[in-house]
Amino acid sequence: MKSSWNALLGLLFGALLSSNAPAAPATSPTVAGGSLAIEQGHFMLDGKPFRVISGEMHYTRVPREYWRDRLKMAKAMGLNTITTYVFWNAHEATPGHYDFSGQNDVAEFIREAQQEGLYVILRPGPYVCAEWEMGGFPSWLLKDPNITIRSTDPKFMQPVQRWLHRLGQEVAPLQRARGGNIIAVQVENEYGSFGTDSTYLTQIRQAITDSGLDASLLYTSDSADHPGSLPGLAKVINFGVGHAREQFARLKTWQPDGPFMAGEYWVGWFDHWGAPHHVADAKVVADELAWMLSQGYSVTFYMFHGGTSFGWMNGANWDDDSYQPDVTSYDYDSPLDESGRVTPKYLALRQVIAKATGDHLPPVPPTPGTQAISNIKLGESASLWDALPTPVTSHELKTMEALDQAYGDILYRKRIDTAAAGQLHIDGLQDYAQVYVNGKRIGTLDRRLKQDTLPIKLAKGDTLDVLVQNDGRINFGEHVRTERKGILGSVSVQGQTLSDWQIYSLPFTNNDALKFTSAACTHAPCFYRGSFDAPVSGSASADTFLDTKGLGKGMVWLNGRPLGRTWSIGPQRTLYVPGAWLKPKGNELVVLDLLVEGQPTLNTLKHPILGTTSIKVP
Repeated sequence: MKSSWNALLGLLFGALLSSNAPAAPATSPTVAGGSLAIEQGHFMLDGKPFRVISGEMHYTRVPREYWRDRLKMAKAMGLNTITTYVFWNAHEATPGHYDFSGQNDVAEFIREAQQEGLYVILRPGPYVCAEWEMGGFPSWLLKDPNITIRSTDPKFMQPVQRWLHRLGQEVAPLQRARGGNIIAVQVENEYGSFGTDSTYLTQIRQAITDSGLDASLLYTSDSADHPGSLPGLAKVINFGVGHAREQFARLKTWQPDGPFMAGEYWVGWFDHWGAPHHVADAKVVADELAWMLSQGYSVTFYMFHGGTSFGWMNGANWDDDSYQPDVTSYDYDSPLDESGRVTPKYLALRQVIAKATGDHLPPVPPTPGTQAISNIKLGESASLWDALPTPVTSHELKTMEALDQAYGDILYRKRIDTAAAGQLHIDGLQDYAQVYVNGKRIGTLDRRLKQDTLPIKLAKGDTLDVLVQNDGRINFGEHVRTERKGILGSVSVQGQTLSDWQIYSLPFTNNDALKFTSAACTHAPCFYRGSFDAPVSGSASADTFLDTKGLGKGMVWLNGRPLGRTWSIGPQRTLYVPGAWLKPKGNELVVLDLLVEGQPTLNTLKHPILGTTSIKVP
């Protein structure tokens, strides 16, 4: 997924200036893979002409309990294919330890799609963008300060090869040619918006085929004028609402004889903290889809169902020289909203598809109701300061990655041995810092706002604390290569660098160790805990939306699952609470808030609040 139109144009300009950029072939590829092939510029499936009408949906962003429901919705809208990225960092959170269970069971997701009569286009990356933390790369890659990500550097390529080999064990048997439903596999992702190293792209293609994904059509997907592709690979193009005619004209310069496909047709857009909630007009989308289908073109809706970047998995942009972290919701103004409910856009696109294909579509499945729960009292609390782990002592500051930490917060503590006053400066703050002297907060610094200094007065014997929160790693552009978290440089006062620190790693992976009391928390940051019941309707509790009004900045857990981030700057105010994750009695809600003290009371709502909308055409 392309995350920044302005950044794209800049990268394009650089690529056009490069004399080393590999030339794209001017003729259509003669590529065949399994039962999907390209013949005379057209997709063929089992020897018959085939038009891809696909929708993107990510298994990690949809509760596993709802996969089947969402796939039925896809079929009812007229889709014949589901497209999904594979998120490396979700599966290999620590080097060499792979998780394909539960929410990460991508093979089961693909099998369920097949059971619903849907083909699958697989996008294994290893880079995926997708407004996902670090574009899908595991943060532990950045522990090595000399690694070059998205390059032929063996320190990068060897873990990539191991990962793709392990992924292949799960999904290679599910290719169409082997009895499954995977019909195409993407090579890398939007590489034309990043670089021009054909050797790197060749190595990625080889790693994918070596993994066993060699029985499907291989292709590349790009949104730049210069395709990030290789001879022999099919190309598809990515673009937003209102740009179909010009973008297909561009694709024809790459691939004059076809096939012609929108690999990502952005039917909405994503949101950043502190910015408006974006939407795209349903009628404009439907009219443009009708034109594409009338031309015989193939299309993938990005997104068909966006879902939620649960926990810490939101990504961030670097655009206009500023850091822009994404919200937890990945609603994306999709045909199915964040909670899987039909929108006017869904109905409009279904009508267009039915008319263009002449198919009699299945009826739209009914959508269960939602619920509202009042007065969830967070009557227990624990101060973060009372739950600090054993620190690491270091002369210089260390990043999260250096301490084998992926997400959460990191605390830097310094005992002052010489009085100092003036401007405190943080070199390389990533991302949000609260500064304390003797336990009292004296200010905050926000990378979004390019803040890195504040006035300070320190006496000998004072304790200086700098608490830094990771707001999400950048997922697009060259910053992916260097997006470490914490403090990357130094902390100084009036130009004098401070050294000899105690560093506390705070990944927040074990809230069971917290010692809650019934007293109100008076020393933020605070953890809060409360319990509530959720009425049962039929066989499961209904979905709801946690209203975070009254909270400051932090994270929420439900029954041990990290739901996502809260931040009072908006636009997102509610967190999606899947009914399938609720219990009839005794649901536990834990909230970490960096700013709020006391004993908060929260409510849930029947409908989400995602912020004031603005029309966005990327």
